[in-house]
Amino acid sequence: MPRVKVSVVVPVYNTGKYVDECAPSLLGQSLPADEYEVIYVDDGSTDDTLARVEKLADLHPNVKVHTRPNSGWPGAPRNLGMRHAKGEYIQFVDHDDTLGPEALERLYEHAKRNDADVVLGKMSSTMVRPRRLFRHTVDACTIENDELMQSMTPHKMFRRAFVEQHGLQFPEGPWFFEDMFFVGAAYLKAERISVLTDYPCYYWMKRDDGGNNTQHRFSPRFGFWDNVRTIVRQIKDGTEASDDIDALQNRLLHRNYHVEILSRAREPEILREDPAQQRERFDAARRLALEEFPPAVREGLPVVSRLRAELLEAGDFDGAVALAERVREVKARSTVGELRWADGRLVADVTLELLRGDGEPLVLVERDGKQWLDPALLAGVPGTEDGWEVRDPFRLAYAELVVKDRDREDWWYPEGDLEVRLEPAGAGRSRLVASGRLSLDPERLAGGRPLERGVHDVWAFVQLLGIDRMVRLTGDGTPGAPAADPALTGGRLALPYWTGSGQLALDVDQRQRRLGSDTAGAAAANTARGERSLPLPYVAATAGGTPARVKVTVAALTVEAELIGGTTAELRLPGRLKLPTGRHPIKLPKTDAPVAYAVVRDGALLRLEGPAHESGAGRRLLDALADNRQVRRVRRRLGR
Repeated sequence: MPRVKVSVVVPVYNTGKYVDECAPSLLGQSLPADEYEVIYVDDGSTDDTLARVEKLADLHPNVKVHTRPNSGWPGAPRNLGMRHAKGEYIQFVDHDDTLGPEALERLYEHAKRNDADVVLGKMSSTMVRPRRLFRHTVDACTIENDELMQSMTPHKMFRRAFVEQHGLQFPEGPWFFEDMFFVGAAYLKAERISVLTDYPCYYWMKRDDGGNNTQHRFSPRFGFWDNVRTIVRQIKDGTEASDDIDALQNRLLHRNYHVEILSRAREPEILREDPAQQRERFDAARRLALEEFPPAVREGLPVVSRLRAELLEAGDFDGAVALAERVREVKARSTVGELRWADGRLVADVTLELLRGDGEPLVLVERDGKQWLDPALLAGVPGTEDGWEVRDPFRLAYAELVVKDRDREDWWYPEGDLEVRLEPAGAGRSRLVASGRLSLDPERLAGGRPLERGVHDVWAFVQLLGIDRMVRLTGDGTPGAPAADPALTGGRLALPYWTGSGQLALDVDQRQRRLGSDTAGAAAANTARGERSLPLPYVAATAGGTPARVKVTVAALTVEAELIGGTTAELRLPGRLKLPTGRHPIKLPKTDAPVAYAVVRDGALLRLEGPAHESGAGRRLLDALADNRQVRRVRRRLGR
């Protein structure tokens, strides 16, 4: 019997149909079925969930089912699943999520190759923005890589011997952040942590019913604040204290301070929730901040976050609301230069910046040899009448471009980085901008592989001065219009265009767009003439690759033609066409204007012509003689 490489632990409770939606991704893995097991742990369901998983166990030998009395929380069933696991590694999956078809095989191979205690697989999600943690594959790192704190959910692969050696367990019963407690302990203990980013391993999906409702989470009954305190102390106990803002402990605590503490003082929460309830949360967050977080954590925040922390720790609820109202108005703006194809890549210069609510750039003001935050952003915020100093404008500032596969929820990162810099804005002012080059290679973007057929939207994420925004990459193009010439890449057509909202998108292999509707004008100016093929100078082409097949209409006849890459793309038609003698228009899908004409004689294709090509009387005479028997005999004799 092959050894069990991976145990997949899935806690379930009144899951219903989601069992059937998740199960195919677990049972259809590329890893052989006798090399992994799926362990369902039913937490006392009162619906038909237990019957559903037992039916799966009857049909699949590698599916196991265990039951326990209801605990109401996932910690206890996960622990029970770990106790029954036989795999070398344990992978946790929630009942309403799915795995990529090769996830277990790839994660296990990455773990074994690097002797990893913990492996993080690339996550795709309908609920959160992409994480830069998943930009590059990492063979081995430790908790010193503080970007690990961007991923604190348990949907990872853990070496079972490592878990048992350190007695890692999920807290049981009503315990918010049980996953963060377990994962945090694993990060602190692990000697080697690996990250796999070139394949989407885990799909963290939003349920139709909205998933678990967490409106009650701040109730003392569920221990929200006590649990945050426990997790903070876990980090402090596992690291050395330091006054250095860049020391490991302070970098790790930054995540908890920013998410669990400052969220109570920032938009949208402080502007959305009932003021009486939110003030209570605000005060609880303030107490925890003062009691558990070293001052260096606050001092290490970027300027706007540091101001928000100052208001929180001073207990100034109204001031925090005023700041949140100003920051909520801040937008991100993208500027895109000329888009073009170069060496098979769609390239353009890109600049990102922040704008105030009035549409003007968010600026820094120089005074007394120092830099100060834009006064317009501070209007009405108490304690800032004399300004708020910007000690380090580049603190935790970064920006990146990301491409989203619209059909599959996968996020991919184009090549290159964006650089953050200060740019003069006149009159002693400057603005922080991020700029660089978009370089989108459809044949390598998906983890070194070609993009899947579909529409891929281009986004930008920017974090400047403590304000972060996810923004559609937009330019000056007309919504719905082409953004650049179509291209032939890897034997498929890639069509860049501006969506209805003005966002840059790339349609690969004509998922929604069609070659022709965007190129009719350029096609009409084509004067070239060929035999069975015709150059299309308005289609960018890369050398090599297999021809792309495309349906065209010749007169009323639908024909499968080829687009061939080279110095310029060429359209090639079959040598025989069931058409009468004459000159017939060739149209691509979704276009009214012909892109070429086919000259046919008794069913034989003589040549292709561009729409603007004039045949002339001499050419028409040669066409008339081309199929004459005597002329053919003379031509053969001359050839001999």
